Amino acid sequence: MADRSQSEKTGILQETPGQPQQTRAEILPQETSGQTRRLLFRRSPALKWLALLLIIVLGAAAAWYWRYASVRESTDDAQIDGHLHPVSARVGGTVLKVLVQDNQYVEAGTVLVQFDPSDYQVALDRAQSDLAETEANLHVSRTEVPITSLTASSQLSGAEAGVGVAEAEVTAAQKGVDAARARLKSAQAKVQEARANYVRAAQDLDRMKTLVAKEEVSRQQYDLAVAEAESHRAEVDSAEFQAQEAEEGVRVAESQVAQKQAKLLQAQNPAKSASTAPQQVTVTRARVESAAARVEQMRAAVKQAELNLQYTTVRAPVAGMISERTMEVGQVVQPGQPLLAVVPLDLQNVWVTANFKETQLKNMRPGQPAIISIDAYGGRKFRGHVDSIAGVTGARASLLPPENATGNYVKVVQRIPVKIVFEQDQDPQHLLRPGMSVVPTVITK
Repeated sequence: MADRSQSEKTGILQETPGQPQQTRAEILPQETSGQTRRLLFRRSPALKWLALLLIIVLGAAAAWYWRYASVRESTDDAQIDGHLHPVSARVGGTVLKVLVQDNQYVEAGTVLVQFDPSDYQVALDRAQSDLAETEANLHVSRTEVPITSLTASSQLSGAEAGVGVAEAEVTAAQKGVDAARARLKSAQAKVQEARANYVRAAQDLDRMKTLVAKEEVSRQQYDLAVAEAESHRAEVDSAEFQAQEAEEGVRVAESQVAQKQAKLLQAQNPAKSASTAPQQVTVTRARVESAAARVEQMRAAVKQAELNLQYTTVRAPVAGMISERTMEVGQVVQPGQPLLAVVPLDLQNVWVTANFKETQLKNMRPGQPAIISIDAYGGRKFRGHVDSIAGVTGARASLLPPENATGNYVKVVQRIPVKIVFEQDQDPQHLLRPGMSVVPTVITK
């Protein structure tokens, strides 16, 4: 202790083995600062509480940040997507007017391009005239139906009546033949009877001759026998003549039957022709149906001509911004040729496609809220929500998807597109454009 005091007085400390010699001026400030801090903490409890409060605040801030970051997933691999409505020519023709410019905002239904309508107006007039002609033909065909039906019915009735008369005449003629044949039979029977009587009278006369010669009978009886024989001979001649007449009557009756049958055949031919009356009516009605179908065909042609004439005026399908205009006045375009595109800019037609890593999708679900930061406007925030998660990764949907079945496989975290839609009524000035880079943040809880 005396040595230390002595050293302090001289300002030189004694050497300690293994340590360099230090002066009092070098050691004294260090001891003084340590002692000052110990004295400060002992004499100022408020400083202790301040340090403790600072530690608590830092811990709470760290816990809050951890909780804040743990329920939020963000990516800068995202852009705005939207519908692009290409407008093409539906008919060919010469461009007369182009009424819009690139980057011009138009409402739905605004006239964009006007083609020369002359050819299509001529086609419409021709189609309308063809329609009028077919409608007139249809009216005529419909009028012919009742006329044909009535005429055919009358012809059929007349033909059937003629056939009936002819059949009755044939029947009557046939009965006449039967009657003539009956008369013939009767005449032939009379001939046989007359001949028998004549033979008997002739035999009696021969006997009378023998008896007269012997004078066994009187001459008067002989004369009576001769007269009777002559009478029977005359009866035979008369009966034979009547038989011949009856035969002629049979032939006449048969010829009349043949005539009536021929007449019946003549009556049956018109009847057969008239029997096709239902078919004729059917054919006439079929013509009416064909004419009606032709009218419908012409009406369709008129409608198509009207549509083609309307297509010469090209209108905007939706409200949006004009882009990719490719035609000029005087240019001849073909059907299907692209003319321009309309890009709708309202929030119903734009959305965000965010390519999140697959490790970020653990708690992500459709309907969760999202905050979308737009790079083009200095990080301006828009509200949205998750609409859907794609069914395939971006790599798998690419033109040349990777093939991992190789020996040098390296696992790479894949990205899956997530569709985020904007909440409405946030962009009245239509500031958002498809293709803009954004940074979406999805709140997963």
